[in-house]
Amino acid sequence: MAMKQQAVIITCAVTGAIHTPSMSPYIPITAKEIEDAAVGAAEAGAAVVHLHAREPHNGKPSQDPDLFRKFLPQIKARSNVVINLTSGGSPTMLVEERLQPALQLKPEVASLNMGSMNFGLYPMLSRFKDFKHDWELPYLAESDDRIFRNTFRDIKYILESCSGNGTRFEIECYDIGHLYTLNHFAERGLIKPPFFIQSVFGILGGIGPHPEDVMMMKRTADRLFGTDYVWSVLGAGRNQMPIAAMSASVGGNVRVGLEDSLWDGPGTFAKSNADQVRRIRTILEGLSLKIATPDEARDILKLKGGNNVSF
Repeated sequence: MAMKQQAVIITCAVTGAIHTPSMSPYIPITAKEIEDAAVGAAEAGAAVVHLHAREPHNGKPSQDPDLFRKFLPQIKARSNVVINLTSGGSPTMLVEERLQPALQLKPEVASLNMGSMNFGLYPMLSRFKDFKHDWELPYLAESDDRIFRNTFRDIKYILESCSGNGTRFEIECYDIGHLYTLNHFAERGLIKPPFFIQSVFGILGGIGPHPEDVMMMKRTADRLFGTDYVWSVLGAGRNQMPIAAMSASVGGNVRVGLEDSLWDGPGTFAKSNADQVRRIRTILEGLSLKIATPDEARDILKLKGGNNVSF
């Protein structure tokens, strides 16, 4: 089923929990750095910013809502961008902890992972050797024996806990089975269309980054959801821009940002999230595609509006 081409939504994942501070000097860590990075990404063309928080003294991922409160009102005051908060947090956290920012702060969008999985970060140790903080090396090395837990009960808990918030979910699908899990919860009436499906490619433990993998995800989503979904993709690491271009060429949307990739070309660090937004925007405009504004994204995704949040 062909997807109707409309303005392309660029999501920028600003800081995330995959990379550690020692891996790049450009990862935003403090509240002010996250604020400036989010606003810079929006000014470069991102309609949506996907946000995590970190402990300011060592960059460790945190789901403490008070850390989010140190940058969310400032971003809202400076930009009309759609704010998307993580409920994934880090694979080392329990679901109750991961949920708190979305539950308390009631954003327009929150991420929601659709299945438990192996989440292998340890291959990064072949590239990165020196670490500033004592949590970083074990965080990566021990991922060979770590499961990112997202059980059916966990997913139900998140959906029901946030059911009165008016928050829509960025449904993160790391494999084909995750699409079927979304369909299961849709059939149970726990989530309503339009579904904002973020297909994730290239994480060790999930689906690969081959073009056939990308198209298989799209064909499966088309078959399960027809016109009731909005499709976006993110490619991890060096797969970021090629997979984004593939998505855009068949009517999809894109996600970039330092959560997903540290790079702005082979061997070159992206110096900011805005750098990656500008790069994908150049590709999209080269394909004669229109870039969605935040308000256009709100209309496409049927969001509640930036004034109806709790920050």
